Amino acid sequence: MSEAEDRPEGFRRVSAALAEHGHPHAPVWLEVPARTSQEAADALGIALGQIAKSVVFRLKGKDGADERAVLVITSGDRRVDEKKVAQLAGGALGRADADFVKARTGFSIGGVAPLAHAEPPVTLIDRDLFRFDVVWAAAGHPNGVFALAPAQLEVLTGGAPVADVVQPPA
Repeated sequence: MSEAEDRPEGFRRVSAALAEHGHPHAPVWLEVPARTSQEAADALGIALGQIAKSVVFRLKGKDGADERAVLVITSGDRRVDEKKVAQLAGGALGRADADFVKARTGFSIGGVAPLAHAEPPVTLIDRDLFRFDVVWAAAGHPNGVFALAPAQLEVLTGGAPVADVVQPPA
């Protein structure tokens, strides 16, 4: 059994999706889990802003029912502005608990990748990521990450829009 085959399903799914897209960087398995942006930055020895964190919200339907997941990919050193995201997503947002995130994305919180989701989410990419030449995103598990240029996020997510979706820096 290869090392990749020995990894959790989410990590294998992201590895396969990256290979399908011809992505030049295979996911890396960290020796420690990185459930937060700070933990990931510390494990990789990079700036906090270089972590492309995935934040999931619920997009509420007109009748109050949940419609879809909204995935916001932003720099680890920024906070999402929910009002901006709601306006761009076209509806009211709600809290996405662990069960919702797992059901819609196929990943657990702390390992949500920007691609290879169980159900395609509404995806928004924060323009602040473009401050960096290279960022690191979760690869389907808290121990998995992969490197990419911010512009590659657009390709890997099927052309997700780049927008201002964060609060002003403090």
